[in-house]
Amino acid sequence: MSKNSLTAIIMATMLEAAPLVDILKMEKIEHGPFELYKNNEAVLVISGIGKANAAMATAYCCLTFGPKRIINLGAAGALGPSHTLGEMYHINKVIEHDRPELGSDKLHVHIPGVLPGFQTATLATGDKPVVDGDARSQLSRHADLVDMEAAAVVQTSIRFKTPCLLFKMVSDTPEHLNHSDIIKHIMIYRTSFSQTFADAVLPVLKSI
Repeated sequence: MSKNSLTAIIMATMLEAAPLVDILKMEKIEHGPFELYKNNEAVLVISGIGKANAAMATAYCCLTFGPKRIINLGAAGALGPSHTLGEMYHINKVIEHDRPELGSDKLHVHIPGVLPGFQTATLATGDKPVVDGDARSQLSRHADLVDMEAAAVVQTSIRFKTPCLLFKMVSDTPEHLNHSDIIKHIMIYRTSFSQTFADAVLPVLKSI
């Protein structure tokens, strides 16, 4: 499949994506099977939550647009106290904590692309939300942050031989045990996260 210069951005929800659509002056171009927004340089796909949705959206992007790269943006929970609300992290390794390899307890590991100059973190991806403090503590032995989509985006991108990058915003910490807290924090920090991505990451991508 021939590649063009388009960047494809995968985000789970419009709650997370709305400020980026405005900042990048994107227009809605299609209503199904996925909600799509586009400008001259990027297409943004609202995948829905979870690994299956993320994998389908990524495959759809690769087959429909043949992008130069795939980027997954969105919220992630901190598994320990050292990652604070609103911080942006560039993910350098993803594990699937709910899908061990057959015949062993080894966790599946996916390695995305990494750009220099950004603070990095390890991410765990699973289909079940990790909010409980004990669950976070156990998972913190393997990762810094947790989400519900990134592993599927990376795995699908690799299958389609398309470079993949991940940037995540901390939306909750072990102190936040309610889903309402996560939504509130996404609302608070989503604009600054989107602006940082537009100001700090996109110029780097244009140069490579």
